[in-house]
Amino acid sequence: MTSNGFTTCLWFDGEAEAAADYYVSLFKGGKLGRVARYPETGPGRTGAVMTVEFEINGQRFVGLNGGPQFTFSEAISFQIDCDDQAEADHYYAELTKDGGEESACGWVKDKFGVSWQVIPAGFTELVADPDPERAARAMAAMMKMKRLDVAELRRAADAG
Repeated sequence: MTSNGFTTCLWFDGEAEAAADYYVSLFKGGKLGRVARYPETGPGRTGAVMTVEFEINGQRFVGLNGGPQFTFSEAISFQIDCDDQAEADHYYAELTKDGGEESACGWVKDKFGVSWQVIPAGFTELVADPDPERAARAMAAMMKMKRLDVAELRRAADAG
């Protein structure tokens, strides 16, 4: 294995370049890389974007315009570990606008169908609290939420 480690490949149906542009604009320090185009031999339309490389938060990705055969599902998601509630609210709002969808428990789908978990700081400590009753109260509150609200989770955890 090279020292570069892993690259995540995301399969799109013609939207790889738009998705890469979107992701690098959404995350600070994101950057675009090489773009490869389909040659005359196909299988895509000659000159159309085949792949686009991009990096967000130090993670390398390749967007592949592979066609409609495969789509994204919630079986794979990307976690965004945020510094605070305001940052989590920002990403949650950005990822759900323009056709994105809210789900449950901090999960969202962006406008390309990619699933994300938006996690504010303090969340994991509450649902994994060493006191099982406190953790259960936080977990029960989380199960009723779409956007995670750490202050509300803390109130629920402390309500015992």
